[in-house]
Amino acid sequence: MSELKGACIVGQSGGPTAVINASLQGVIQAALNADCITHVYGAAHGIKGILDDQLYDMNQEDPEEIDLLQYTPSAALGSCRYKLADPDDDDTDYKRILEIFKKYDVRYFFYNGGNDSMDTCSKVSRYMEENGYECRIIGVPKTIDNDLVGTDHCPGFPSAAKFVATTSMEVLRDAHVYDTGMVIIMEVMGRDTGWLTGASALASLNGDGPDLIYMPETDFYMDRFLAEVKSVVERKGDCFVAVSEGIHYPDGTLVSDTETRAKDSFGHAQLGGLAAMLADEVKIALDIKVRGIELSLLQRCASHLASARDVAEARRAGFVAVESAIKGASDKMVGFDCKRDYGYYCEFKLVDLAYVANKVKTVPREWINEQGNGVTQEFFDYMLPLIQGRPDYPMENNMPRFTHFKRVLAK
Repeated sequence: MSELKGACIVGQSGGPTAVINASLQGVIQAALNADCITHVYGAAHGIKGILDDQLYDMNQEDPEEIDLLQYTPSAALGSCRYKLADPDDDDTDYKRILEIFKKYDVRYFFYNGGNDSMDTCSKVSRYMEENGYECRIIGVPKTIDNDLVGTDHCPGFPSAAKFVATTSMEVLRDAHVYDTGMVIIMEVMGRDTGWLTGASALASLNGDGPDLIYMPETDFYMDRFLAEVKSVVERKGDCFVAVSEGIHYPDGTLVSDTETRAKDSFGHAQLGGLAAMLADEVKIALDIKVRGIELSLLQRCASHLASARDVAEARRAGFVAVESAIKGASDKMVGFDCKRDYGYYCEFKLVDLAYVANKVKTVPREWINEQGNGVTQEFFDYMLPLIQGRPDYPMENNMPRFTHFKRVLAK
């Protein structure tokens, strides 16, 4: 395939993670070093930055600041939750994207995000192809929910899992300070899947894990939940529960009842408040001291507990995206193909965007115990290799030194 010469745009989308900027670093550095890529732009707040012609000139950023991206949490370019219409129904946004691509001679587009972001990539790729504009488009995965299909795991998830497991250990120690019984209910992110909540079980390897774990992969029954909590309290004197924000009753209704809450452009309600609600139920039923804890944003921005393996794989995924596009690949997402039989080994692969977009990978039912309130050994075997290592963070004033971009707008 003949060499394609032109500029590239990289954007970030969806919820941030502790390592999404490591992938950004991989894309930027690989693109800056590629002879066929004439200029590198960063989209301010994802696809919205392209629509608004708000692009940062990454060629003017200091190399040292780009290096620091791998240690910097959240999304350095800014993120968004913006849903593109189907181009067959409304191509207004697509015409604008094509206009911007032509203005800056963009021939490479890299989008770093989760399920909805891969949907955006797929739609833009299809539109460009149908309109005869050659542009190679690659999705770079990220999500702490770990729910993307076509990949063993998602960058961002291992670091968030390590934070959840470590926090579980710390919370449990705090709960044992007093000689009076207590129930702790810790709410973990996970709208459709329980990968992150299940990761709290890793704390059990050090003797400090939850007694009960509830995930969206199994139906939730309030009476059964209260009975199981009561049983643990009667046996131990206290109880520690980890619960996914997206648990639901058998009819599909969310336990947190978010029907009246505001929704984003993809129709996702902003969840939260489940731990407090369940705490009230337990207090009424058991007449015991209860504390509800909502980890909220902490679990996706806690880079101080990041997995070094997660950082390295996220960064490498960015490099692979650029290298693959230069070789001619397009309409693909970078995926991980991992082996755990004899140690841990991870290779990178390319997956069709259409296969990934809008699909959800759930925790296998056989990795959840029969009672639906814990995980099996298979889950531990899958998880443990992913959280290995601790990044050697640069420090300033004895605190982490994060990236500070100039954010020079392209003209």
